[in-house]
Amino acid sequence: MNYQKQDVLTNHLKNGDEKAFIYLVDHYGQRLFAYALTLTNDQAMAQDILQNVFLRTWENRKKITIASSLQNYLFRSIYNEFLNQYKKNKSTVALEKKYFETLNKVTESYDENSFVRIIERIGKEIQNLPPKCREVFILSRKDGLTNIEISDYLNISIKTVEAQITKAFSVLRNKLGDKYDTILFLVFDTKMVSL
Repeated sequence: MNYQKQDVLTNHLKNGDEKAFIYLVDHYGQRLFAYALTLTNDQAMAQDILQNVFLRTWENRKKITIASSLQNYLFRSIYNEFLNQYKKNKSTVALEKKYFETLNKVTESYDENSFVRIIERIGKEIQNLPPKCREVFILSRKDGLTNIEISDYLNISIKTVEAQITKAFSVLRNKLGDKYDTILFLVFDTKMVSL
């Protein structure tokens, strides 16, 4: 098949021809990676952008509309994906900054010994959680597993995982009271820990 002709390649892509997609990746991959690298100055990020663009191109192949050329379409896609990643990273940096500012305020308002005692008390209450609830909570908040990973690991539904985590926070908040709430949130409930 002569995929060098843009309309042939585009039509075959739209029809789900995997060979056309492989040709697209082989033919444009290096140029697109080089372009992504000039935008990011980071090889791993450039690779992520490239993979996302190829993945979306395949997923949305039936809706592809080429205004000028397929190459321009792909370069524009790289640029748009770079902007998306940049915005996402920027908001993550802002979230992390807010997190550390709040953590500093909390740690400044307690001396070292009382802060350690609070963490120990939280640890003790975690150990007092019902067994399944405690296991899910620890896998999620201490080990950093995602809900899907916990679901697979324990062979339970994702809804059950979510319910157990919610139950754990509810029990801990009830047992510990308001003065522990901020520390409980900072140590275990931050979005920086993977849900």
